[in-house]
Amino acid sequence: MEDGQGATPATGVAPGRPGGAADSDGGPALREEVHPGSDTADPGGGQAGQIGRQAGRGLRWSVLGNLVMKAGSFTMSLVLARLLVPEDFGVYAIALAASQFVLYVNDAGVIAAVVQWRGRLEDIAPTATVVAIASSVALYGVFWVVAPYFAEMSGNEGATGVIRVLSATNLVYGLTAVRSAALMRRFQQDRLTRANLAGFCVNAPVTIGLAAAGAGAYSFAWGQLAGAAVTGVLVVVFARVRISVGLDRAAAGRLLVFGLPLCVSLGIEGVLLNADSVIVGDTLGAAPLGFYLLAFNISSWVPGLVGTAIRYVALPGFSRLAEEDRESLSRGVGRAVPLLVSVVLPIAVVLGTLAPSVVVLLYGERWAPAAEVLRFLAILMVVRMLAALAVDILAAMGATRSTVWLNLGWAVVLVPALMAGARLDGIRGAAVAHAAVALLVALPLTALVLHRAGVAIAPIASALVRPLLSGALAAAVMTALAHVTPDVPFVRLCVAGGAGTLVFVLLVVPRAELGRLAARVAGPAAAGSRRPGRGTPAHAEPSDHAEPVRSSGSRPGAPAHARPLTHAEPPDPAR
Repeated sequence: MEDGQGATPATGVAPGRPGGAADSDGGPALREEVHPGSDTADPGGGQAGQIGRQAGRGLRWSVLGNLVMKAGSFTMSLVLARLLVPEDFGVYAIALAASQFVLYVNDAGVIAAVVQWRGRLEDIAPTATVVAIASSVALYGVFWVVAPYFAEMSGNEGATGVIRVLSATNLVYGLTAVRSAALMRRFQQDRLTRANLAGFCVNAPVTIGLAAAGAGAYSFAWGQLAGAAVTGVLVVVFARVRISVGLDRAAAGRLLVFGLPLCVSLGIEGVLLNADSVIVGDTLGAAPLGFYLLAFNISSWVPGLVGTAIRYVALPGFSRLAEEDRESLSRGVGRAVPLLVSVVLPIAVVLGTLAPSVVVLLYGERWAPAAEVLRFLAILMVVRMLAALAVDILAAMGATRSTVWLNLGWAVVLVPALMAGARLDGIRGAAVAHAAVALLVALPLTALVLHRAGVAIAPIASALVRPLLSGALAAAVMTALAHVTPDVPFVRLCVAGGAGTLVFVLLVVPRAELGRLAARVAGPAAAGSRRPGRGTPAHAEPSDHAEPVRSSGSRPGAPAHARPLTHAEPPDPAR
């Protein structure tokens, strides 16, 4: 329903060739060859400050765009849940699994290569365009042929046509890969956001209209293809990269040398995200798969909203920090990981603890079987986001082979675990297997590969203790209150979910931050109640905005989980 709808694909970043001139590709390029101490270095904190401000602006646009798109996708899913039946969602899940796998390997790592390329983009764009288009066309041809076999293996031969239509969206992504990368490398997420929103505005009415007309699972496929086409046209227009093709064999070789290992890693990541759909569909059939897909999509809301936004800026941001030195990158990771956990964990606790209330309130009683799946996929959600961030970090450091081993180790254990879980306990068993492998295999592997790449793990682990303990206490509060509140989903979510979330916030967010937030909220009301001429001259009233509110990252001794994700030092008051 919501997974994979109308977004420009984001892939990891691998190091490009050193040296070269700054970009001259028709937009405000990132000053890639600027180093601290040079004449053109940013005076407000060096290159790290420049990167932080650019990444911060890009992150705000990405979050805003994803928020609007997720809200629209959520509304659309509510409508489609009443127009379609679980079997339709099951067929779509099979087609989506095929399409998403192709998406991960679609451009042969070209987006990653172009984002990180340290010369002029116009020098590599013609060759990169040829490689991306050739890769996407070849893969689409392969999947056109294997679609019937994939559908049969997934337990529903009727999914063949849907697979072929939905996979065609990857042709659009191949055609626009270099232009998407150009926007990302300049941190022009505002333009990507506008393109994606325009595509969604086409996707939604086409999908809903076809569903109302009885098109079933095809409504998803044709809607996404129409939206992708609109997004692709706008990306080409916004990127302002001259359209030309050519093939420099030496340049193509350099692109593929570091793009292909990451491409392999992301292909394995595609298996990780979509193997469950194939296994559940083959073992249990389309209807149970529809329930499973609903739960998986709910657990993907936060990775889709927050995770995708972070990855759009993490890819170029961590790469630029890695150009400075490992210490700068390690500090950035030490701030990003605890902050990410502090944002995601309370949402995971709500979804895991109050899953029945979430599902029934949003989708109705007939979708209630999805709740038991959601409880465990909420755990997977947190690990997925941490692993995705780790892949970006490793790619920025040039350790693309480590990303392969991370995802390969995860996949080798996951596939048999999913098969066993689905056979033993249906869709719930598959979800339990997913969560168990994520916690016991993927998380330790993630820490290991980061440690071997030179990232300091001990400071991150110590900074995670507080949010993890607070999450456990919040879960206990929610569970206790859920047993004493009426069996009304909205009431339980408000009372139990609200109380547990409040406990988490009070324990995790530093008191100084809470005090400043309370002052800012109460300030306008207090100012409105004080009138000039009643004992306090207007010019003497205290102002809550007398000085910019500083990020806690600028305060010595601030806990790591309270520091900003962006790496600007000092923080930009304009934020």
